[in-house]
Amino acid sequence: MTVSPHLQRIILLLLPHKGRLTLAFLGMMLTAATEPTLAAMMKSLLDNGFSGKPAFQLWMVPAAIIGIFVLRGISTFTTSYMMTWISTRLLNNLRQQMFNRILDVPLGFYADNSVGRVINAMMFEVQQIIDMIRNVLTSLIRDTLTVFGLLGYLLFINWRLTLIALVLLPLIALVVRLTGKRLRKLTQEYLEINAELTQVIEETTRAQQVIKIFGGHQYEGDRFEARATKLRRYSMRMASTFAATVPITQIMASCALAIVIVIAVIQSGQGQTTVGDFVSFVTAMLMLLTPLKHLAEVNGPLQRGLSAAESVFELIDAPSERSTGKILQARAEGRLDFVDVGFSYPDQNRAALSHIDLRVMPGETIAFVGMSGGGKSTLVNLVPGFYSASSGEIRLDDVPIEQIALTSLRAQIAMVSQHVVLFDDSVAANIAYGDAAPDRSRIETAAKAAYLDDVIASLPQGLETHIGDNGSRLSGGQRQRLAIARAIYKDAPILILDEATSALDSESERAVQAALDQLMQGRTTLVIAHRLSTIERASRIAVLADGHIVEVGSHHDLLARNGVYANLYHLQFAKEPAE
Repeated sequence: MTVSPHLQRIILLLLPHKGRLTLAFLGMMLTAATEPTLAAMMKSLLDNGFSGKPAFQLWMVPAAIIGIFVLRGISTFTTSYMMTWISTRLLNNLRQQMFNRILDVPLGFYADNSVGRVINAMMFEVQQIIDMIRNVLTSLIRDTLTVFGLLGYLLFINWRLTLIALVLLPLIALVVRLTGKRLRKLTQEYLEINAELTQVIEETTRAQQVIKIFGGHQYEGDRFEARATKLRRYSMRMASTFAATVPITQIMASCALAIVIVIAVIQSGQGQTTVGDFVSFVTAMLMLLTPLKHLAEVNGPLQRGLSAAESVFELIDAPSERSTGKILQARAEGRLDFVDVGFSYPDQNRAALSHIDLRVMPGETIAFVGMSGGGKSTLVNLVPGFYSASSGEIRLDDVPIEQIALTSLRAQIAMVSQHVVLFDDSVAANIAYGDAAPDRSRIETAAKAAYLDDVIASLPQGLETHIGDNGSRLSGGQRQRLAIARAIYKDAPILILDEATSALDSESERAVQAALDQLMQGRTTLVIAHRLSTIERASRIAVLADGHIVEVGSHHDLLARNGVYANLYHLQFAKEPAE
């Protein structure tokens, strides 16, 4: 019988705790040893205690019984405490490994793995592994030892009757094997549906405004009910498969017990066994049913744990971003060269970018414009290494970015996106995010430069005010300005602005644009924008269409060419007031 590679890996994770495992194992051995001791006491009591004057003093009976159960209590407590200590430590370690890995996976990871699936693996599936370790391992060791202890005692009392009892073991093994395969398949499907349900819950809590404004209550309710009902059906199928194992096992045991009683009565008539032997044997055999029942029940949580381990280890083993490359010792000048750059998303036939050639000088501002789907966001996402170019290369100060360590490369870049991401922390913590030793004066300067003074003054605790989930206590414009303050605080030589003023009203845009103008001075800036006021400030404009740069030049030069940009201008910008 081959051991599952996932189970082998779990065993390896337990090895660092072998000291506490040994204590738990000793506790299990002691608990198992008390089982045949009780049966042996029954034999002694019946053969020697009820035939005239007992061969022992009466106080020894309660002392022995109480002593056995005190010993059993100590051993049980030791086992439970040690296994809980080991399993909770392992739970933390696995979750930490999973969390560290999701920090390191490339952005493309989430194209194949939903957020709900990741959360489900970290919170639910890893718990299945821990339950398997704590319950299954304890039951396997303790109950197996108990079974062998009781069988040894049964062989000692009456080996002929014991041979009948031994017929149980291969029959139980057959039942467990047959139900195990079905349980494993059902468990895997159950975990998949549970991940889908988690995803529905995550999407519903995140999209409350959309659900309410578009009347999606019934649709979301139906989505939840469909998956919850499907999950319930799988739960019932698993429960019925699992529950059938125990009564089948007990019926087998009852048949063996009935045969044993008949044969024992015949042996007693022939003087081959005493009353004490018979009662002690039946007691031990009845005591054998409980650990056998536990061993039969092990299969359910074992299969759930192994199925969960597959998802957990798949996440832990997910490919991470590259960790190689040189560390930049000084602040970059900020020159960027795109040399015949091409890029294709996985499973996409059409290239997102093709033959991109562009040089951006230090301190220059380049605006990327074009129709949606032209490749603007894809191009700027290649610069911080969120994706790697499929062909060609991007160079920072004449060094290919693939040769620069990602942490070092990204230290040279600040980014403000139209999709603002903030954390449920204080205003100050969000501004200085990523800085292990925040500078209070720099935080205040960045906030002032982003025109957040009035906002901070109106907050209850000022800079220390917590802003809620993704800045829910702030308006859209305030959230955007806070993201800009974060970029100002970082003070990086390269700045990426992806629709940085899209969420601002006209008054806020003018205020923030002034801060951005100051921020962009002396920095290489890549701007994706659809507003004429932003584009006109750029040193040059690069027009993208179908993944190609079709025009490059200033606003007035491109208008004079009367090409793609001119058409785009007349369609999109002509009605906007020029500044």
